[in-house]
Amino acid sequence: MISLLRVSSVVLGCAIGSAMLSLAGCSKKDDSSSTTTTGTTTSGGTVSLNGAGATFPNPLYTKWISDYSALPAGHGVKVNYQSVGSGGGIKAISDQTVDFGATDAPLTDEEAGKAPGKLLHIPTTLGAVVLTYNLDGIKTGLKLSPEVLAGIFLGDIKSWDDPKIKADNAALPLPKKSISIVHRTDGSGTTEVFTQYLAQVSPDWKTKVGAGKSVKWPTGNGAKGNEGVTGNVTNTPGSIGYVELAYAAQNNLAVAYLKNHAGKFVSPTLDAISAAAAAMGDKVPDDLRMSILDPDGDASYPISSFTYVLLYAEQKDAAKGGALVSFLWWGIHDGQKAAPGLHYAPLPAAIVTRDEAKLKSITSGGKAVLAAP
Repeated sequence: MISLLRVSSVVLGCAIGSAMLSLAGCSKKDDSSSTTTTGTTTSGGTVSLNGAGATFPNPLYTKWISDYSALPAGHGVKVNYQSVGSGGGIKAISDQTVDFGATDAPLTDEEAGKAPGKLLHIPTTLGAVVLTYNLDGIKTGLKLSPEVLAGIFLGDIKSWDDPKIKADNAALPLPKKSISIVHRTDGSGTTEVFTQYLAQVSPDWKTKVGAGKSVKWPTGNGAKGNEGVTGNVTNTPGSIGYVELAYAAQNNLAVAYLKNHAGKFVSPTLDAISAAAAAMGDKVPDDLRMSILDPDGDASYPISSFTYVLLYAEQKDAAKGGALVSFLWWGIHDGQKAAPGLHYAPLPAAIVTRDEAKLKSITSGGKAVLAAP
C-alpha cells in the first residue's frame, strides 16, 4: 500500500497533464465542461508542472490528479507531485526547483522571508493528525488525555498498563507491554502540527522539546513520511505513532479518542474535524495562515489542520501559471467532492471564497493568469 501511494502520485501526476492545458485553453469558450475552472490559453507544445511537499494530503492529491485527467479536455500539460514531506516542499518552492510546494503547517515569517518572492497559501482541504496504535485485542476505544499523550512521547509513560492510561480506560484489557513510539524522521508538516499541539497542551513538552517540522525526540523509532510511520506501526505490536487520518483509515489501523479542550473524548470523524474549523469563526487571517489546534467546542477534534499549496503570487511563466491556477481552482471546487471518501473534510464555504480571491490575484507580467469565472 505504501509503495503504491508513492508510485500512483507520480504516474497519475503525468495523467493530469493533458486535462490541465486543454481546460486552461478552452474554458473561456466551452461552457459544457463539468468544472468551474477557467484559465490561460496556451499556443501548443507541452507545459510541465512539478510540485513537491506534504505527505498528509497525498491520497487526496492523487485522487484529484486521476479525476481531473478524466475530464473531457485536452493535452499538453504534464504534472508531477512528489510526496516528500512539508520541509522538502518548502525548500523546493523557496529554491524555485518546483512550480508549487505543499505543506501542512503554514510558513513561519522566517521561512517566508527566505523565498525570492511572495508566496501565497492556498488551503486545499482539512484533515486530522491521529494517534494510531497496535495493541492486540484493542481495535477501538483507547482514550488518551493531553497529559498522557505528552507523557508517552516524552518517554515518562513507558508501559501500556501505566495507571495514568488505565485511569481513562478501565474497561480495556491494557497489556503489561512496553510502549514503542514511532515518529517522523523527515522534515514534516504533520510533525509540526503534532508537536505544536503537544506544546500547546503540555508545558513540559513545550519546555523540553518544543515544536517544529523536525524536533529532537526524547525517545522512539523514526520512519520517513506518513507512509513510513503507518508501515512501522502496522508491523510493530505495542507501538503508537502519529499519522494523517487517511493513512490510518486506508490501512485499517486503530485510532485513539483524544480529550479535547472541552474535556470530551472525541474520535477523528469528518464532523469533528469540521467542528474544529468552524471554531475559527471570523478569526481567519488575511494570509490564511492559521491554526485550529485544541479549539473550543464539545465536538471538536483537537489535532485538526488545514493543509496548503504554496505558489508564487507572481508567476514567471504565464502558461505554467495559468495551468497551475486552473487546476487549483478546480480542486477547491469540484475537487472537494472527493475529500470525504478519503477521510478529509471539505473546505468551509468561507475558506473557498478566500481561496478564490488569492487565485484571482496571481499574475504573470502584471496580468492575471486566471480569467474571471
